[in-house]
Amino acid sequence: MTDAALPAGSIPKPPSKSAGAWALDILIWGGVLALLIYSVGDVDLANIGKLFSNAESTRTFAQELLRPDFTDWRIFVEKMWETIQIALWGTFIAVFAAVPMGLAAARNVSPIWVVTPVRWLMNLLRSIPDLVIGLLFVVAVGLGPLPGVLAIALNTAGVLAKLFSEAVESIDKGPVEGVRATGATKLHEIVWGVIPQVAPLWTSFALYRFESNSRSATVLGLIGAGGIGQVLFDRMNAFDFRDVSAIVVVVVIAVTLIDMLSQAMRKRLL
Repeated sequence: MTDAALPAGSIPKPPSKSAGAWALDILIWGGVLALLIYSVGDVDLANIGKLFSNAESTRTFAQELLRPDFTDWRIFVEKMWETIQIALWGTFIAVFAAVPMGLAAARNVSPIWVVTPVRWLMNLLRSIPDLVIGLLFVVAVGLGPLPGVLAIALNTAGVLAKLFSEAVESIDKGPVEGVRATGATKLHEIVWGVIPQVAPLWTSFALYRFESNSRSATVLGLIGAGGIGQVLFDRMNAFDFRDVSAIVVVVVIAVTLIDMLSQAMRKRLL
């Protein structure tokens, strides 16, 4: 008896798994558990007790962090603004690179001989850490914000292209077929049948990455790629933890404001 034929008020039975499905689930989750147990020593979890055994040093460090020094707040805010600009330009360049790559990597839009190499390129851009790319550009163009912009642009382009291509592959075929029925070219199908469907989702993805890049740009400052990270690194090396605490407060406030702005913009897309 199907669910539609059940008497009124009766509760349908949940779907049951076969013995093979249960065995596969046990194998997968058992493997994950075994891997966690096996890697306890490799990740040095046995030394977690040092968090409490070295309590005096930890207490001193925490006390310094709880007393932020905002004497140089103008410098901190100025460098945080530079960090935001690095993230903004990196994301902006990445979006323009990701749009053609995302379309070229979508199996329902491009032929397989185009999809395969573009996906390899996307995987390459995503797999190289920001710091490594940033170091390459620091060597090429020197210290400053530009290496940070370029590093974020390349890495983010790979991530967004992946997300953009998946969005294109999940579109409704109806509008595309309607455009095709008018005798339009492939380009017209993309412009009038594909882009209107994915544009809101693409914009949402780009805003999410901008939030993430605002934090990534902070880390890139540690290698001389400009922004607040460079000041943070200098203060940490000088053991000036009160300044470090003030910088962290500035970063938290800035990222929170960016998150609120991003949420407001995404709501307008719905």
